[in-house]
Amino acid sequence: MKNEKHTIHEFDLNIIYDFFSNTARQGPGSPEETLKALSFVDGLTEKSKIADIGCGTGGQSMVLGENTPCEIIGVDVWPDFIKQFNQNAQIKNLQKRVKGIVGNMESLPFKEEELDLIWSEGAIYNIGFERGLSEWRKFLKPGGYIAVTENTWFSEVRPAEIQDFWQKAYPEIDTIPNKVAQMQKAGYLPIATYILPETIWTDYYASQNLRLEPFLKKHNGNKMVEEFIASQRYEAELFYKYKAYYGYMFYIGKKI
Repeated sequence: MKNEKHTIHEFDLNIIYDFFSNTARQGPGSPEETLKALSFVDGLTEKSKIADIGCGTGGQSMVLGENTPCEIIGVDVWPDFIKQFNQNAQIKNLQKRVKGIVGNMESLPFKEEELDLIWSEGAIYNIGFERGLSEWRKFLKPGGYIAVTENTWFSEVRPAEIQDFWQKAYPEIDTIPNKVAQMQKAGYLPIATYILPETIWTDYYASQNLRLEPFLKKHNGNKMVEEFIASQRYEAELFYKYKAYYGYMFYIGKKI
């Protein structure tokens, strides 16, 4: 249908990855918020191992590398992201401890109880919050931590326009109490749960807006790209209109 609004998940992955390939972060977030979440994690040493699942080009991974003595493995399905990840680690002289590998979050290359911390900013939705928490748990040592961001409803009732958009884009979106209950059911003690500031979204959309027209020109005449750009603009428009009703939460849990 001509006027139908599409979500990002309905587009060719090559278009999505191309659009986000040269960005420091592929979703809302900031170094300050990564550090805040990290402050809830105890006991990390030079012998600890962290996995950053759905790491993208590694914006948050580099922050973890600069602020912990741990070995860090970033995992992403897109090879170009991993290439840039490893270049970033080299630039920051972290390459001895911080490494990106191509892999799928549905089949992670870790042994059971190998990891001290699992990190995932803006990525667990690809597998689903409940499934990710449940399936990844076996890779954590007893007492190990998981820290993820997740799009979450702030209220029980929402306007139909935003309800319909996110129900289509991410059916697992839910309220804060339900997300905490899901974490507990998956076998974690919830350690911290908090709303990320509005600025992570405004900064994200402002940065994205600078890339929209150049991306259209790069793919001049490509109707799918035109629809993709329209979808990104619509998502941003909805955020500014309905930001009181939803946003990113950090959920930090400890394996029990």
